Amino acid sequence: MTEVNSPPRLGGWTRFVTARPRLSLLVALVLTALAVVAGSGVADRLGSGGWEDPTAQSTYATKALEREFPASQPNLLLLVDSGSASVDDPAVAAEADRLTARLASEKGVIGVGSYWRTKSPGLRAKDGHEALIAAHLTGDEKATNDTLDRIAPALRGTHGPVHVKVGGIVAVRHEMQTIIKEDLARAEMIALPVTLLLLVMVFGSAIAALLPLGIGIVAILGTNAVLRGLTEFTDVSVFAMNLTTALGLGLVIDYALFIVRRFREELSTGAEPLTAIATTLRTAGRTVLFSALTVAVSLAAMLVFPMYFLRSFAYAGIAVVLLAAAAALILLPAALLLLGHRVNSLDLRRLFRRGRQAQAQAQAAAQAPVSGEGTAWARLANLVMRRAPFFALATAAVLVLLGLPFLGVKFGTADDRQLPAGAESHVVQQHIRDGFPGNPGGGLEVLAEGSATPAQYTAYKAEIARLPEVAGVDGPLVKGDSAYFTVLPKGEAVDSAAQRLVGELRSADAPFTTKVTGTAAVLVDSKHAIATRLPWAAALIVIVTLLLVFLLTGSVLIPIQAVLLNALSLTAMFGAVVWVFQDGHLSGLLGFTSPGSIETTLPVLMFCVAFGLSMDYGVFLLSRIKEEYDRTGDHNEAVRHGLQRTGGLITAAAVILAVVMVAIGTSRVTNTKMLGLGIALAVLMDAMIVRSLLVPAVMKLTGTATWWAPAPLRRFHDRFGVSEGGENPPGGAGPHQAAAPPRSATSHDVPADENGDGSPNESGGVRAIR
Repeated sequence: MTEVNSPPRLGGWTRFVTARPRLSLLVALVLTALAVVAGSGVADRLGSGGWEDPTAQSTYATKALEREFPASQPNLLLLVDSGSASVDDPAVAAEADRLTARLASEKGVIGVGSYWRTKSPGLRAKDGHEALIAAHLTGDEKATNDTLDRIAPALRGTHGPVHVKVGGIVAVRHEMQTIIKEDLARAEMIALPVTLLLLVMVFGSAIAALLPLGIGIVAILGTNAVLRGLTEFTDVSVFAMNLTTALGLGLVIDYALFIVRRFREELSTGAEPLTAIATTLRTAGRTVLFSALTVAVSLAAMLVFPMYFLRSFAYAGIAVVLLAAAAALILLPAALLLLGHRVNSLDLRRLFRRGRQAQAQAQAAAQAPVSGEGTAWARLANLVMRRAPFFALATAAVLVLLGLPFLGVKFGTADDRQLPAGAESHVVQQHIRDGFPGNPGGGLEVLAEGSATPAQYTAYKAEIARLPEVAGVDGPLVKGDSAYFTVLPKGEAVDSAAQRLVGELRSADAPFTTKVTGTAAVLVDSKHAIATRLPWAAALIVIVTLLLVFLLTGSVLIPIQAVLLNALSLTAMFGAVVWVFQDGHLSGLLGFTSPGSIETTLPVLMFCVAFGLSMDYGVFLLSRIKEEYDRTGDHNEAVRHGLQRTGGLITAAAVILAVVMVAIGTSRVTNTKMLGLGIALAVLMDAMIVRSLLVPAVMKLTGTATWWAPAPLRRFHDRFGVSEGGENPPGGAGPHQAAAPPRSATSHDVPADENGDGSPNESGGVRAIR
């Protein structure tokens, strides 16, 4: 037990963070205020694309066509509805011509065309009451958004005999950005008060509950400033802001739970605040640092991929993880040192106690030594280890079964169906899909570069027209040494036949250089980019995770178990993503339109985020098991004690993070909804199934072999490894030492005062955690 009068052992880090606590908090306040200023308006500078590979053939062809043949790449569509009249009615045609001319006169608009000028049947609805005006807005995403903001209000609405709706890629992306910003603000309004309420339930003390929330807000604001700075040098996706909010609150709260709990535990043994801070940073602080590193590595793996959509999540995720760890390891200890025993102030649970008698009973209970065997988590650990083969096989089988729907995954591209059904740009695209002839949006463009004769163009056109998947070929349209053909596939825009056609077009012989683009071509290139880089990303995650967990535990087997069980914990998330979002189950309840596929980058993103968060909880559990094993040498007791001491903590952290992710999942944009709800499911499955059942069962089956390592690696760990417990206490046994004699209750046992205020907590659940 920590002696009250013993001088605190202060390491260098402890001295650093406790030397000037008031100054540290003041500097943090100033930096946060500067971050608010620096990060203001960041959402307006973020993009809503980034799903395509910028180095791919399709990207090159798209940019070349936009430059040389802008009319071939319209990104703005006006849906002109003539009501009960025909679109060929003279009054309708006259008004449509006026709109077309007005659009063509606008700055930043080129390649304007319409049904009334071209008489193209593909621009006229099958019922004859709707037709299209198409144009291309020039410039980058910000420039096109500015142009759309300027011209759209005057174009949409009723004009004489017609009614106009605005659609096209530019409108879809602009509307997506607007909705995401609105939804994020709403998610924060939901998540913050609910999170505060849960923290009060967990800690009891309102003061202790406010600490995690406060440093979480600091991490979010700091990350917004980082993202704002990155937009000066690279493209950043607006979707990354959702991850900033989720991880900023979730991870900081995880770390704060762990640190505040250990600090209150040390105070309850009679330690002075400075001594308690020193012990907390030497134990829980190390665990937080390792956890942050594992999460950051998982997120950094997305930098391997070329799509800025994925890279943006790496930028945001790494920034928020590092800021969360810094806030938890610098600001939180400073605040705890200043608060001292007042961290337990404003215990709101006193409102539910009845009189002095109940309070006296609680204080009496705090004086009596209570074995940890009585808690629910200890009983669960004992049950699992007694039936270890059953729990290991049953939980693994359930997780595999839940993941089976992912075997039927179909990959696609993000489109307007990400938006709510009532969004204007979604309505326009849906009208085109349902009411216009041909296969709108499904055409492939073949860019031909190099000098060629009309006869060579004709011969090439005839050759590709003979391909079995081709329904028709238009073109060529020639400009100098460049030309392009439009190829219509027989099937859907991005089905397997259309993807095969991309390969056939790229391998077809031609007397000039050809490059293929279009929706199916972008999908093919994106899948190829992910498939070729996925092994490198996975290797990075696995190798660094194995190394970090080895440094924490000194075991060869535990890192392998951690990687495999973490991956297994994600199966339910992937199965649910396909069953719900691809197959459309619960689409009415959740309010989204299923496109029948999963956007290609989403599984990669969800894996990296969920794997990192699973490792977060894994490190919390393993560090406490390792600490106990170092102290006693008793493997079974270490597993039981580790689950007992962290089960409630991990469950509380998972519930709080899930609340944040569900708030994100209320978004009206399908990808954001999928990300939020999918990660929430993965976090809960990991905390409540994998950490509570599968990990103790597997560790029971592996027994003391769990801690084995060859002699060279043992020496490496002895020199470079760390663990939550720091140095072994006198008489303690390390993992390679003889077991210590049975221990008596110490500061690391479960005290009766589990709630930190004299009231015992026998449930071990989401209640007051010291």
